[in-house]
Amino acid sequence: MQERHTNRRHYFLELADTAQRFYVPYIQQFITLSPTCRVLEVGCGEAGNLLPFVRLGCDVVGMDLAEVRIEQGKQFFTEQGFPDVQLFAGNFLHLSSPRSEDEKFDLIILHDVIEHIEHPHKQKFITNLSQFLKAQGIIYFGFPAWQMPFGGHQQICRSRVASTLPFMHLLPTPLYRGYLTLLGEDETCISELLSIKRASMPIEKFEKLLSQTGLKVMNRTLWFINPHYQRKFGLKPRLLWSAVASVPWVRNFFSTSCFYIVQKK
Repeated sequence: MQERHTNRRHYFLELADTAQRFYVPYIQQFITLSPTCRVLEVGCGEAGNLLPFVRLGCDVVGMDLAEVRIEQGKQFFTEQGFPDVQLFAGNFLHLSSPRSEDEKFDLIILHDVIEHIEHPHKQKFITNLSQFLKAQGIIYFGFPAWQMPFGGHQQICRSRVASTLPFMHLLPTPLYRGYLTLLGEDETCISELLSIKRASMPIEKFEKLLSQTGLKVMNRTLWFINPHYQRKFGLKPRLLWSAVASVPWVRNFFSTSCFYIVQKK
């Protein structure tokens, strides 16, 4: 397991740095980030992604299923001088719909989240997002294409082999489970990885899902080298070549990160 997954403060600051360098400039092409901008991140973890938005004065809310991550996030924001950031633990699917337009959000962020939601729940989840979005608001999605070398999130494995060997998540489920068991992964880790496999999110399926839920793509940007790899591995971010990005299904094997800006139809 990578050190960044055990040192959560370090991970928080890593995410904040990547968000400042890449997510904020990308989003600012489509919306003005100011104190009047309401921002919601669903599946925020410790909410490192939100730190640059807080520094810009945005009205920020973060939520996550894991209460421990929320408590750590509150601590880290307090250390950064922002003790009043609104972070709470909860299930987004169980939230009551906003009662007025003022309670809705100009920007909703989902980074490395949609690929964790299993397919029976994806459509309802995205439909719920629309209910929390202002009429002219936008949603930013960031996720790895399923077939890319580590689209199965194998980096959470404790085994060095399992966490670094690419494409093994594409094995048939029984073989994948056997492979993980052979390398000594515990049942908790295996269950999470198999859930991610069931939730697999290729680009084409994602765009079809958006269309089915009344959303339209304003922008799609595919990365050959994920912007976060700059902090993780010292690699220079690089966009996917346009010739490859235009080829359905093939592009999934080369897109380590997919950025989307989405709006209501």
